[in-house]
Amino acid sequence: MSFVKQTEFAELCGVTRQAVLKWKQEGKLVMQGARVDVDASLARLGRVRKGGSPVASDSPGARVVEIALEPGETIDDAAQRLVSEIDVDSTSFDEARRIKEVYLALLNRLDFEKKSGAVVDLQTAQTVFFEEFRAQRDAWLNWPSRIGPMVAADLKVDADRVVDILTAYVHKQISQLGEPQPDFSEASL
Repeated sequence: MSFVKQTEFAELCGVTRQAVLKWKQEGKLVMQGARVDVDASLARLGRVRKGGSPVASDSPGARVVEIALEPGETIDDAAQRLVSEIDVDSTSFDEARRIKEVYLALLNRLDFEKKSGAVVDLQTAQTVFFEEFRAQRDAWLNWPSRIGPMVAADLKVDADRVVDILTAYVHKQISQLGEPQPDFSEASL
């Protein structure tokens, strides 16, 4: 027999503290002073609540669906994966409602992060990345013709020859770098 605070019981059940307070007012909890008798309360909730106790039992038919985003998975992909994993016949109403609420919370979080600038659309990031590298490449390609004459004047040599040599080395360096291939996966961060 274990006794916990109401907040701990709410966490155990995966519900809000207000839901636990409501259950307490409705007489659905077994209390020992200010603490909740976990075993007795879960047994009582299993009898009086539609769909049974909010905590998964160890019985073979009961199962809780884990909701988490896989690396590189979008929210829509996760939703499709979850829907394909759920056995509709054995999922309780409360579990289905929990899955729906978690999915809506993830969508709201993503929307908030987009609006706050914490996340950026992948296509936008790729475009910005490409444009930045193009600008750097163009600056390096123009560098020999801009700097070459000044270097030639300092060395008192032919400017065209210096520009040609610098251009060859810059082209060699750029070709060794190759095309930028950004990897926006979570593993590379």
